[in-house]
Amino acid sequence: MDLVLLFAAALAAGAINALAGGGSFITLPALLFHGLPPTVANATSATAVLPGYATTLFRFRGDVAPPAALSLPAMVAIAAAGGISGATLLLITGDRAFSAVVPWLMGLATLIFAAAPHIKQAMAQRQASTPVAAVALYAACTYGGYFNGGVGIIVIALLGLLGQTRLLTSVAMKAVMSATLTTISVTVYALFGLIHWPLAVLMAAGAMLGGWMGAAFGYRIAPGWHRIGIVVIGTIMTGLMFLRT
Repeated sequence: MDLVLLFAAALAAGAINALAGGGSFITLPALLFHGLPPTVANATSATAVLPGYATTLFRFRGDVAPPAALSLPAMVAIAAAGGISGATLLLITGDRAFSAVVPWLMGLATLIFAAAPHIKQAMAQRQASTPVAAVALYAACTYGGYFNGGVGIIVIALLGLLGQTRLLTSVAMKAVMSATLTTISVTVYALFGLIHWPLAVLMAAGAMLGGWMGAAFGYRIAPGWHRIGIVVIGTIMTGLMFLRT
């Protein structure tokens, strides 16, 4: 039954990540309640959702277009550097620090999801210089390499600073950066033996299927309903994480 629930959690996470992100709100708590140590649960969760980014990116490949201020190679390089930094930070801080901070990170990411329309509106009304936007993207990707929850909506909001206004293009670029930073961070996790591979493979299959399904319906689901669902899930999981801590 545990394995069935973990597969279902990964299926839902893949579908959610295909739209705007937030799948780690489901996979990370599921692995923690399964009994994995916090850093192992985080590394395994990131590994599980990675294939979902690939299937999502394939579905949205026609919408990939970097903002005018930065080239695609530059954005990939920023995401890779952030992934390395975040994964290294997780290795340095260890289980105790990550376990203490993860409920607060989940709560922060939930608030960001809830405020997404206001954030996007504020970003659309201003333009940042390319260096400032690049540093902000690096910081967001470092956060994503440390804790994957909610990084998608942060990246989408920051793309607005670079002048990107089309939603599906932002979602596609978010998938590019999420796939890059997660690939790098998972590689670091694997080198240090933090990944529970049997569970990661099982959940990766669910995330791939969910990512394909989510991308297929991404053109039909109203963003408002998706955001409400993520906020509800994030609020519940944040509460459970605080109780667990």
